[in-house]
Amino acid sequence: MTNNTKAFASQADLEVKKISFTKLSDNAYAYTAEGDPNSGVIIGDDAVMIIDTTATPLMADDLIKEIRKITDKPIKYVVLSHYHAVRVLGASAYAKEGAEQVIASRGTYEMIVERGEADMKSEIERFPRLFAGVESVPGLTWPTLVFDKEITLFLGKLEVNIMHLGAGHTKGDTVAWIPSQKILFSGDLVEYDAACYCGDAQLTEWPLTLEALRALKAEKLVPGRGPALVTPQQVEEGLNYTRDFVTTLLQQGKEAVAQKFGLKEAMAHTRKAMDPKFGQVFIYEHCLPFDVSRAYDEASGIKHPRIWTAERDKEMWAALQN
Repeated sequence: MTNNTKAFASQADLEVKKISFTKLSDNAYAYTAEGDPNSGVIIGDDAVMIIDTTATPLMADDLIKEIRKITDKPIKYVVLSHYHAVRVLGASAYAKEGAEQVIASRGTYEMIVERGEADMKSEIERFPRLFAGVESVPGLTWPTLVFDKEITLFLGKLEVNIMHLGAGHTKGDTVAWIPSQKILFSGDLVEYDAACYCGDAQLTEWPLTLEALRALKAEKLVPGRGPALVTPQQVEEGLNYTRDFVTTLLQQGKEAVAQKFGLKEAMAHTRKAMDPKFGQVFIYEHCLPFDVSRAYDEASGIKHPRIWTAERDKEMWAALQN
């Protein structure tokens, strides 16, 4: 008898991705991996800043090796674009490189307090390949510097703005902006050629936050997933792609709730609109069950996302696969 049960989330995704370390300017680099989570690097006059740490200290060591090919300056600053484990659990690797501050928004700090432990267990079970060397993780990553809306740092003479411009992918999304070079590190507020994970999203607010990003008029942008966007036209494409994804998703959720669909019916309804546009992009099949669940909840009036636990993950997955 053939077993047609689909592997949970991305447990069956074992393909190692090719990593690229792309120079955007004399100060800015993108560390990307064919749709796996990206990191950003800013090299100032006297220090280095990391935006998103990678998922484990072992994986962070690979990024540090790339940085050490071009500079021996201390890595003083680690910026968390949001609280998801795949972005933050590598932070401890930078301590030996001179890290003095782990920077996060107030919203990100609050989410770590509320659900960091549950999220860590959930993410590791969903996508084991992205947590190579997970045994090297000492525990949750806690910010040492928390800001409400914006903080400006100077890496020597290089000005870097760390900003929370609004919610979207999570309630605490944070971007890093080099105003003199118009280079933006967006975290998962912007994706390109990859699905948007929306399991903890504020879908109604996300398009408004994208317009706040658009108003910066970035000329280069490092998205949360996908290749670095290196022209103003590519930046626009990334913003538009992400806006289309999240607005289409929420609209299907609203329609499903209005028609009193259950979650499995909502999934079928959403696929009719989403599959033709996005069915081929990276981690689409992984994200969609979590995305539909969140869109359905938000359309039902649940503003603050319910916490994903390893148990809830599998219950949802089983319900949709039956």
